[in-house]
Amino acid sequence: MIRWGLVAVPVLLLAGVGLSGVELRQLALELIELSRNAGPLGAALFGLGYVAATVLLLPGSVLTLGAGYAWGPLWGVALVSPVSVAAATASFLLGRTFGRGWAERRLGRDPRVAAIDRAIGEDGFKLVLLLRLSPLFPFNLLNYALALTRVRLRDYVLASALGMFPATVLFVYLGSLVSSGAQLLSGAPTAGPAGSVLYWAGLAATLLVVVVVTRSSRRALARVLAEPG
Repeated sequence: MIRWGLVAVPVLLLAGVGLSGVELRQLALELIELSRNAGPLGAALFGLGYVAATVLLLPGSVLTLGAGYAWGPLWGVALVSPVSVAAATASFLLGRTFGRGWAERRLGRDPRVAAIDRAIGEDGFKLVLLLRLSPLFPFNLLNYALALTRVRLRDYVLASALGMFPATVLFVYLGSLVSSGAQLLSGAPTAGPAGSVLYWAGLAATLLVVVVVTRSSRRALARVLAEPG
């Protein structure tokens, strides 16, 4: 059954592009329930579904919560952390190759992308790290937005791994508090103090991103204006 699932997951997720939010959460729950008691093959099935969902811009929060529900906080983080980095990297590489035309049509005119690209020329690792810690772009879209910039793959992967880790730990932990699939579908438990810390950290990271991008953009503009015509 799991072997068939490894083949069926991409097909199901492609069909899920047109589904509603409730239907997508139900599809995610089915993947989680199929994976949780299937050992290494189940973890591989979950990882494949996570990567496919990310590449297709489908919401991944239920899957991250579901890892905590299915495998507990420790093993859930051990699974989701590398899988989420692999998923983000797959989207990034797709955005630089076969999907570049789509990414440019969808995001190329966004002034934030141009500003980020200018700032990344000076310190790509730090800026990607701050972007991962902040909600300036949704996670799935940010993967494609950064593909349009000059950030090096090494900086992208390392900064993404570090920047996504705090949210991964929080969401997996919240998922580990869930006792049933129905509760998982109804939404995450309240985050409490941990959620407040993540919120304020995200806000601070957002402000830092704005400052870095704004200052770098001003310097880039000044250099352009100073050049002889």
